[in-house]
This record gives sequence, structure tokens and C-alpha cells, in this order.
Amino acid sequence: MTIVEQERLDRAGLAVEITGSVLAITLDKPDRRNSQTPRLWHTLAAIGEALPEDVRVVVVRGAGECFSAGIDTRLLAPDGLEGEDSVFELMQASDEQVLDTIDGYQRGFVWLSDPRVISVAAVHGYAIGAGFQLALACDLRMVADDVRFCMKEPALGLVPDLAGTKALVELVGYSRALEICATARYVEADEAQQLGIATAVVPRAELDATTADLVEALLASNAGAVRETKGLLLGAGVRDLEEQRLAERQAQLRRFRDLVGGP
Repeated sequence: MTIVEQERLDRAGLAVEITGSVLAITLDKPDRRNSQTPRLWHTLAAIGEALPEDVRVVVVRGAGECFSAGIDTRLLAPDGLEGEDSVFELMQASDEQVLDTIDGYQRGFVWLSDPRVISVAAVHGYAIGAGFQLALACDLRMVADDVRFCMKEPALGLVPDLAGTKALVELVGYSRALEICATARYVEADEAQQLGIATAVVPRAELDATTADLVEALLASNAGAVRETKGLLLGAGVRDLEEQRLAERQAQLRRFRDLVGGP
């Protein structure tokens, strides 16, 4: 089943496969260490927009030696990259146009937190900059013991702008997030697990099998209950206790109605 045209996927460097209720997305440019471009981000957004209703789990992984080495740095050069937005071209636009353009890039990431699905990043090797942010966009991160996370953007004179800052602060706290970003240092597997970035750390050879086991466990629970629970957890940080209690009651009412077939 193809939810986005194969030619578009090929040009973006993505492979997509749906098996039952699982959508697998693979960054498939191993010769470029799965570097990312605006075309890839727009295509990810299109995948999210076309997400079939029966998909419950999305798995994101990288082909070859790493998850993703981040943005294709050719985009930062004066000549840019043929067929892609370049920074120099973007700076010819108005501020409003630039903000709208970056918003379009971000949409390739934010749909992975949609309550309809649980998203899992299977991360190995380098996950740098945009690669780190793509992993952070997912709900869960299964991590190989060779992983090296890095928020490289400040070292390039940029900021992380693909919605990764919120997730990072929520996972590790403000102070640690600031230190990780401002130093642009590497966070390796053991520290990633200690900080809560990694859901689990496994030997590289076991990453695919362990991810498959997690997916199987996620699918074993009631789909409606999982979606409602994810929605509750996503909103818990911005609701006060009374608002959260009300949200729980409302969600449970919907579950009871669904289970007993009431009006």
C-alpha cells in the first residue's frame, strides 16, 4: 500500500511500508548518512496527512550506518542544492514568508505526536541536529548502544527549529537541555538512557528485534484506550489538576460508551 507517490518518496530519500497496523518509515540515503532536506520534511508531512485510520504504530529508522547525520549542509552553501530550498534563497523572502516556510518544515515532525498513533524511533549511530529532533519527535526511542545524539545547530550559528526544543526540555529539564544544546556535545547511549531520552538501550544487532517486540506489545492493548491515554498524557503538562481530572472523566465516558455500545 502506497500513501505517497513512490516517485516522491524516492526523490526525498524515504522508504515507506505498511504492514497491518504498522507504518514503517526509513530514511533511505545511506550514502549521505541520511542527511535531511526540505523535500524530505515536506514528504514526511504528506505521509502524516495521508495516514490511514487503521495505522496504530509508526516506526522511524535510518538505513545504513546511522539514523541521520542531520541537515544536508550543502543547503547552507551559496549554490545550495538543486531542487531544494537554500538558506541564501530563503533570505530573499520576507520575514513572514520565511516563518511560513519553516512552519512547513516543522509539520514533517509534529504529526508524530498525534494521539492516533504511537511513534517509535529506532535509532543507531549518529542522530545529529535534525536527526536528533526527528528522534525527539517520536513518542518512544529504542536506541542502539552505538548511538550519538547531538544538537549541532548552535555550533553552526543556528537554533534547533524542527520542534525539538520542547520535547528535549520535557525529557531532560531546562538546565540539561540548555547545556546539551549550547555546547553541541554528543550524548551517548548510557547517558541518553539515564536522562530519559532513550526508552531502552540495546546492542546494535538487537535493535530491530527489540523494536519489533515493543511494537507487538503496543498493539496488544485496546486501540481506543491507547489513543485516549496518549491524549491525556500529552495534555497533562498544561492542565491543572482539576482540568486533568475532568479530561480523564470525559475520556473514560467515551471508553465506556464505546465498550458497551451506548449512545
